[in-house]
Amino acid sequence: MNDTVTIRGNVGGDPVKSTTPGGVSVVHFRVASSSGYWDRRTGSWVEGGTNWYAVSAFRQLADHAKASLRSGDAVIVTGTLKLREWESNGKRGFSADLDADSIGHDLRWGTSAFVRVPRPSAQSAQPAADGRPSAADPADPTRDEMAPEGESEAQFGQEPSPDERRTWDVAGLEPVEPDGDREEDTTYASA
Repeated sequence: MNDTVTIRGNVGGDPVKSTTPGGVSVVHFRVASSSGYWDRRTGSWVEGGTNWYAVSAFRQLADHAKASLRSGDAVIVTGTLKLREWESNGKRGFSADLDADSIGHDLRWGTSAFVRVPRPSAQSAQPAADGRPSAADPADPTRDEMAPEGESEAQFGQEPSPDERRTWDVAGLEPVEPDGDREEDTTYASA
C-alpha cells in the first residue's frame, strides 16, 4: 500500500539525523496521533486511541526538520504511507511508515516563525560552464536538484537504496541492523 496521507499529531522524540553512504541526509522521528476529545458534559478530556507513525524525511527536508522540530511539537505531515508487516524474535506486528513530502507545525496549538533559506548571492548564482548554478553554494535553493560531486545524475534524485537506509527501533529510534534476507528497505524492531 502506497497512499499519500496527511496526519496531525505530536513529535514523539527529537528527530534523529543520519546520512546514507551516498551522502543523502535522512531524519527519522515518530508522530503520535491521538483521537481524544473534550467532553463538555463531564468537563474532562476523554482519551481515545493513539496511532504511532514512523516518519522519514530526506535531503533538504531532513535538514529543515532536524533544525525545526523538537519532542512534543504539534505537527502536520504529508507523505506516502507504507504499512509493513514485520517479524522479529518470534514477535509479529505492523508498522505505519510515512515518507514525508511536507512537514510543518500545527498552528492550532501554537505559533511558529518561518525562516526562508537565503537565496544564493549574485556571485554564487553564476552558472557553471554547463549552464547550471554552482553546486558548491550550500544556500543555493536549487542545490537539491543537482547531483553532488562524485554522484551520477542518474543516481541523484532517487530514493536511497535499501543498502543506504538505516533501520530504526520504533519505540526508541535506536538503529537496528537490517536483515539482509528482507525485501523491505525499512524494518522496525519490537520494543
